[in-house]
Amino acid sequence: MLKISGGIKVGLLATAAMTLAGCEALWPTTEAPDPVAPSAQTAAPAQAPQPAPLATPPVPPPVTAAAPAQSSVASAAVATPAIGQTFVGRKVDEIQGDLAKLQGGVTDIHSRAAAIMEQGRSSADRYHALVAAITARLQQGTTPGNPILVAQWNQAQTALESIASVTPQVTVLSNDAAEQAAFGQFVLNQVQATYGLSGAVDEDHIRLRAVEDQVHQSVVDIDRTLNELSQDISRQNIYVNGERQNMTTLSLAIKNGELYGSSLATQAFTQTENLARATARAALPQAGDQPLVIVRFDRPNVQYQQALFSAVSQALSRKPNATFDLLAVSPAQGNAASIALNSAAAQRNAEDVLRTLTDMGVSSSRVQLLSSTDAVANNEVHVFVR
Repeated sequence: MLKISGGIKVGLLATAAMTLAGCEALWPTTEAPDPVAPSAQTAAPAQAPQPAPLATPPVPPPVTAAAPAQSSVASAAVATPAIGQTFVGRKVDEIQGDLAKLQGGVTDIHSRAAAIMEQGRSSADRYHALVAAITARLQQGTTPGNPILVAQWNQAQTALESIASVTPQVTVLSNDAAEQAAFGQFVLNQVQATYGLSGAVDEDHIRLRAVEDQVHQSVVDIDRTLNELSQDISRQNIYVNGERQNMTTLSLAIKNGELYGSSLATQAFTQTENLARATARAALPQAGDQPLVIVRFDRPNVQYQQALFSAVSQALSRKPNATFDLLAVSPAQGNAASIALNSAAAQRNAEDVLRTLTDMGVSSSRVQLLSSTDAVANNEVHVFVR
């Protein structure tokens, strides 16, 4: 009982204490904060101090004073045109198109020449194989008019005519190559004229010099091809004419059944050519010699062919075994570079005259090329007769 009573007493005391504590929390005290702003005053101690937020920089208004400076920079950028935008640059583009056509034409000439030469070689191989078989049979001894040799002779004659058919093809090819050479000279003249045009930037002249080098290379290439074709025509004509005479002699040998060898006319012709070549190499033009013809290359496309043909025809009518010297004369004035360029141009002109002579029927073995410098205004070619 006593224990229970004491427990009740202690419980009542605890209840009273809690009641007083709750009342104390509700009653105002002298230490309480200002009731004007209770929420702000009481919340401030509970929160941790926060740093002040960074202020957002204001957006600057459009600057009107800097506009002239920007426009000047833009105008400075526009003042430098891109490659090919100037008049000279567009002209260089046109010349590059012509150069591509020229290079394509030169490539076509080379491929056609290779095909024609291959045809000539295969026909020559077949012809000489048949002639060798006939000669071997005749050397061993056979009956007159052997039908096997007659059939081989007919096949050899067909092969020889196939070789002869190469000459007209080479002539057509030479004419096409001459057209490409004239077109190359036209492109080269365009390049040289473009250097004098105004309104070009440095890049235009850099491109122009590169195009000029490629045009020079193509012109030299086609000139060399022309020389080779001209020599091939002369060599083929001499070869076919000689072999036709040999075939006539071989036919007589088959008819009689005994070997005779090559034609006597062919041997005489070869001896004449050797003598003419030796004469041409031994005699050189002297200071007092008068040339038969002087061709002055003072302008493009000099038409000298008719005058040259008339003079050479008269010289050959008076002296059938005459030989000719072609002297390329270039100006001696100027610096070393200009002298070298003029000498190369004069040499090309002399080669052009040589091709003209061979096309007219003069054997290249009767003509020799020489070169010298003299006090002349333009490149010249002097033709001497011996």
